[in-house]
Amino acid sequence: MWRLRLLGLGTMLGQPLFGWIWTSIYRQPYESIWMRCLMGALAGVLMLPLINKNLSAIKTQAFFSVIAWIEFPFFFSWMYLQNGGNPVWVASVCSMILIYYHLTDWRIATAGVLTGAMTAWMASSWLADPVLINSTEHATNAVVIAFSWGCALLLGLSSADLRREHLSSTLATIGIMAHELRTPLSTAALLGDAIQMEVRRHTDNAGAPHIEKLAIKLHTLVRHMNHQIDTQIANAKLRDLPRHAVLVSAGKLVSDVVANYPYPASRQRLCVRVLIHDDFAFRSSSEQFSQVLDNLIKNAFYSLMAADSRYPVGALRIEISKSGRVGKILVQDEGMGIDPAMLQQIFKPFFSSNRGTGHGLGLAFCQRVVQSAGGTISVKSKYAVGASFSIELPTAT
Repeated sequence: MWRLRLLGLGTMLGQPLFGWIWTSIYRQPYESIWMRCLMGALAGVLMLPLINKNLSAIKTQAFFSVIAWIEFPFFFSWMYLQNGGNPVWVASVCSMILIYYHLTDWRIATAGVLTGAMTAWMASSWLADPVLINSTEHATNAVVIAFSWGCALLLGLSSADLRREHLSSTLATIGIMAHELRTPLSTAALLGDAIQMEVRRHTDNAGAPHIEKLAIKLHTLVRHMNHQIDTQIANAKLRDLPRHAVLVSAGKLVSDVVANYPYPASRQRLCVRVLIHDDFAFRSSSEQFSQVLDNLIKNAFYSLMAADSRYPVGALRIEISKSGRVGKILVQDEGMGIDPAMLQQIFKPFFSSNRGTGHGLGLAFCQRVVQSAGGTISVKSKYAVGASFSIELPTAT
């Protein structure tokens, strides 16, 4: 947030400053105070709280892209043409290209440089009389600018590769950590078995029922932790999900997941209601889709807990229906819901609405699995009312 404001402030102050330098100290053939003021005003918009409120919102990103396009490729190309491609503006254009690629994604920057230069050339031809550049200077300038552009493109591509490697390494680390947790949990499970065996051997012990309960709780905790580990390992495969074409029954899948979910208490289990209006089959992986439903159920329970719910029957509903050749699995809860500003971001890796405990991989994994089966997943929510996740899948014939 502060970086965007700093960028806006620097550009807003820099525009009139350089306008004054190129007019009073190192006079250029062309300078325009009204364009400088317009560029400064546009940069000032980036400092508004409305823009800085949610930087991950699609509208904010689109707005920033438009302003950056006007401020950098269009404006600098315009000034370059109006000043006849002199050395000052050749250097300025080269610097602009490097900065522009640093600020935005390399694909956006590439499209922006091309369209900005073309738009500036058309505007210059229609609205003004640009200083002519002789062919020798034009060729020299083109080589210098092309070199700068090539360097910026290579840097952008290498940065994208580094980000992908970072994501892959992070996901691999999650998988390794999850596997490592198996060892102490196995030990805990063996301790639970030993406690139960000792209780059965000493049936006359008055404290046996209490110890038996503790052993059962220990086993429940181990099952819950193993379930969480399975989820994390599945999330760690986010970028490399194998494709499957096994016939999966939606009704059986949902029933098995609901029956085997490690509920913290019986009241959570009783609040889940499964409604099968019209069963259907689809082709995917039952294991992967079990993890999808596990993630959605886990998120629903977090939402119910945040709403201080008493877990009434039907507070978490899973409905199965079919319309034509499209099957639908609907997961609805009556929890806290999701902030509307976050709805468009929740399926992105490492974006989490539950910043206290969430890692932001669960819903990204869900989306990848659903898409690999040829389906779509969407969400509707009202804050403090609840959320509804809808999975639509092509039915198998």
